[in-house]
Amino acid sequence: MTENKDNNRKFSLTTPLYYVNDKPHIGSAYTTIAADVIARFKKLQGLEVLLITGTDEHGQKIQRTAESKNIDPQLHCDRTASTFTDLWQKLNIQYDRFIRTTATNHEKIVKEFFARVQAKQDIYLDRQQGWYCVSCEEFKEERELNEDKFCLIHTNKKAEWRDEENYFFRLSKYQQQIEDLYAKNPNFIQPETRRNEVLNFVKSGLKDFSISRVNLEWGFGIPEDPTHTIYVWFDALLGYVTALLEPEQEPTLENALSKWWPVNVHLVGKDILRFHAIYWPAMLLSAELPLPEKIFGHGFLTKDGQKMGKSLGNTIDPFDLVDRYSADAVRYYFIKEIEFGRDGDFRETRFINVLNADLANDLGNLLNRTLGMIKKYCQGSLPKMTAAEVPQDNPLKTIGSELGDRAAAAYDNLRFDLACEAVFALIRASNKFIDDSAPWSLYKQKKQTEVETVLYSVSESIRLSAYLLSPIVPDLSNDIYQQLGFGIDFNDFSKGDCASVYQHHSQWGKLPANQNLGKSKPIFSRLELPEEITE
Repeated sequence: MTENKDNNRKFSLTTPLYYVNDKPHIGSAYTTIAADVIARFKKLQGLEVLLITGTDEHGQKIQRTAESKNIDPQLHCDRTASTFTDLWQKLNIQYDRFIRTTATNHEKIVKEFFARVQAKQDIYLDRQQGWYCVSCEEFKEERELNEDKFCLIHTNKKAEWRDEENYFFRLSKYQQQIEDLYAKNPNFIQPETRRNEVLNFVKSGLKDFSISRVNLEWGFGIPEDPTHTIYVWFDALLGYVTALLEPEQEPTLENALSKWWPVNVHLVGKDILRFHAIYWPAMLLSAELPLPEKIFGHGFLTKDGQKMGKSLGNTIDPFDLVDRYSADAVRYYFIKEIEFGRDGDFRETRFINVLNADLANDLGNLLNRTLGMIKKYCQGSLPKMTAAEVPQDNPLKTIGSELGDRAAAAYDNLRFDLACEAVFALIRASNKFIDDSAPWSLYKQKKQTEVETVLYSVSESIRLSAYLLSPIVPDLSNDIYQQLGFGIDFNDFSKGDCASVYQHHSQWGKLPANQNLGKSKPIFSRLELPEEITE
């Protein structure tokens, strides 16, 4: 990803604005963890970062959900929105803005934007007939329904036939401009599989879409025609703009767009890619506003090879998962095990095996045995040497010297799995290096310099690994750094000089000589498979 604002020192990104028909699920957590990983990595690079998340709170689905509970829609939204902020706190997600589309300042932004598009004569009144999926909040074409008129996404929800007067947005007017956008900027939609899906849809011809609903109270009324309510997607997409306002700013488009727009990347699930990759750019073109730099559509999650759903009784409760295994455990598994952009599966046995192998065994045991040998062979302080004294042919120095750049490239390309693979190649090489070098034997032979070279090389490799993994497992990285004698906190980027400090740590060979170590303790306890789960 390239930064394109000011002097390339700003970076902004968004999660979807999550629909509050129910509490957050594991898919919502997955997207937000990924966004937090990107934001943390960009902060390590010294950029000023803005991470936006929030909730989409209007529409018929919300109105019906509230009615079914016999409560006011706003009360339902208030209760559900708080579960998202609670989960983000549990997952150690450091968002900068949490936008709720029921906010008063958002209504002003939506209506100003609506007026701009209307002034371009891109909004008109017409009649809409067709099948409507309330769960998707979208009219569906025949190809998007099965033969019984059930939505292909919400297979337990039959679409409803609608015949009503709506306001429409002239999407068809922007057919050529959208095609030109994709041609001139092939990276606008990623990954490539998602881009190809969108291209095929656009090539079939864009049709105008309705941007209002009747017989719906829960939403913003159309200016000058309050019998119509603004369509939830037209409303929600503008939440990304409203979120850019500073608390003291008057809610105008000019103010909202003054610093952080256009955003560098919108992260979305592939089920809502069309709204972000087609409708949203067309709306912005109509309003004569800059387009976001990139739309990234990631895949779906399954459990034990099956699609998740309440009817199947196989959903994953992210609150429960964090409570049982820790935030770092959940963050690491979903980021490392699933290639971002592809579909991924969760199996608890696999989850436990991966965490035990990587964090408890390979990394945790490496740190424990290394610190134990430093205490025994070096009087409890890091060896009195620097990276310059480590031979050039040292295998850890060879791997480590290019690891920072390799990991950065993987993070920039949103290939978090490759970043983890690269880091763990160094961790496993460090374990092998200890076994091959046998510092205990060298110590007995009174080869102190060789002992210290081994222990310095391994300690520095552990440090660099912790640094490069810190966007994913910040608490675990903090524990490692503290045990290596550092005061850096990977959860705190507020210090004025943190950018230069963090960037200094991004390359192999930055471990100070003779540094006093912190108290040694296990960084990740082995997990046990619950009794109710069989191998």
